[in-house]
Amino acid sequence: MGATLRNGHIGLNVTDLDRSREFYSRVLGYELVRQSPEGTPQARRYAFLGRDGVPLLTLWQQAEAGYGAERSGLHHLSFEVDSVDEVRAAESVLRELGTVFQYDGVVPHREGADSGGVFFEDPDGIRLEIYSATGAAEAEAPSGGEPTCGFF
Repeated sequence: MGATLRNGHIGLNVTDLDRSREFYSRVLGYELVRQSPEGTPQARRYAFLGRDGVPLLTLWQQAEAGYGAERSGLHHLSFEVDSVDEVRAAESVLRELGTVFQYDGVVPHREGADSGGVFFEDPDGIRLEIYSATGAAEAEAPSGGEPTCGFF
């Protein structure tokens, strides 16, 4: 495997494909790459979202209930941007959408860290993070020296 192995797309089960497609398109700026054909049964609908025709996130309308942190599996998804200004722009869109936040605004990844971001939930309660490598040091770390993304 070695150097040729890299992440492909992320696949998420969602309860409402249309709602999730709109959410991820607005928040992440992803475009619709492909979707299930018109007339596909509700339980078989899907959408591929990405950039430049490349799928980065696939949504599958298969879930009957929202995310549960108490079960094994996904902890959270993290998306990196180039600057804390981009994090704040995403935060603004998230606030317009009435998104549930784990912490108030941009927070560092731990006490003394310059990296940090916003921690929030998608419409099904899936935990997400948008962060930058620099620019978050001015805020107080909500978890002290522990990873901010660890137990939220």
